[in-house]
Amino acid sequence: MDWKKDGQSTNSTGNGIGNCIRNGSNGVVYPPYASHRLRLNPSVDHKPDNYDDLQLDFSPLLFSSLERYLPPALLNSSRDQKVHYMREILLRYFPEGERTRVQKHREYRQKIISNYQPLHRELYTMHAQNFFVPSFLKAISENSEESFRNIMSEPSPGVFTFEMLQPRFCEMLLAEVENFERWVRETKFRIMRPNTMNRFGAVLDDFGLDAMLEKLMEDFIRPISRVFFTEVGGSTLDSHHGFVVEYGMDRDVDLGFHVDDSEVTLNVCLGKQFSGGELFFRGVRCEKHVNVETQPEEIFDYAHAMGRAVLHRGRHRHGARATTSGQRINLLLWCRSSVFREIRKHQKDTSSWCAECQRNKKERQRQAIAATKLELLKRGATAI
Repeated sequence: MDWKKDGQSTNSTGNGIGNCIRNGSNGVVYPPYASHRLRLNPSVDHKPDNYDDLQLDFSPLLFSSLERYLPPALLNSSRDQKVHYMREILLRYFPEGERTRVQKHREYRQKIISNYQPLHRELYTMHAQNFFVPSFLKAISENSEESFRNIMSEPSPGVFTFEMLQPRFCEMLLAEVENFERWVRETKFRIMRPNTMNRFGAVLDDFGLDAMLEKLMEDFIRPISRVFFTEVGGSTLDSHHGFVVEYGMDRDVDLGFHVDDSEVTLNVCLGKQFSGGELFFRGVRCEKHVNVETQPEEIFDYAHAMGRAVLHRGRHRHGARATTSGQRINLLLWCRSSVFREIRKHQKDTSSWCAECQRNKKERQRQAIAATKLELLKRGATAI
């Protein structure tokens, strides 16, 4: 999205929203997108409206997320004004085919939610004290790099691990997923799998857990990402894809070498009893260098433990080794930034996060310095 976001100006009309368009059918005054651009950084203290009750072209959560980026003059305007303004922006960047796909997916999701009976309804709203271990909650409440590092280890650059989920939460979520899959089998309902790589697992957002996962991203993952992943949009995460994957002898066994469709990925093991299934990491790469060979210092393997989280850049190449016995189920949250994705379209220098670009840049600098030294030596010899 070509968002030039300052959002600070208003004009002299005195209504606080600049030049406006009046909708003749209902008399509502709407601010035009052209004169009010989105903010670059979200208003973190602003509590967005809820749009779930409206029939919209796009996901209600997208409107709630986008609202935090509205220019100050619009933040406290009516919900109708905000919807009109945000819809005008979204229509510019979502082709009709994409809108049709979104609408069909909304209908698919609504059909599930209307018929599926949750097992543990307490999972569907955020209850932080019941979900997370005390050390994680303390670090989030203090909200500083020091507090985060106190609970984390960084066994390989850009890979952070920490205790996160309480055993009871893991057990309830596993039971909820099993209950959903039982309903799918009994009703013969065809569900969409989490991604093109996994043949088993379920999209948690599709059966009602999207609001809870949105809170997880906004209130718990984004503060950490703002500290450790700023160069890939960690401070502007505004959407997510939440799902579980299942590995075992009668499920997916392993997962090939890949990158995620995310800026930041949260991966937490929910259980059960299993052997194998280690994650292997092989360095961060941009699109251009995604298949470039791995350097020795980039090789890292991680063994899962129930309730323990791994947080890494989506472009950090990784895979999963074979689960040799038992069953392993993991919660994944792909966190995305629409702002960073737009910036990346025009970004020529990705050396701030792509390790291969960094090496190439250092090599060019080394060659330039060597050439300069050689030229100075030649000049000195000529002068003598």
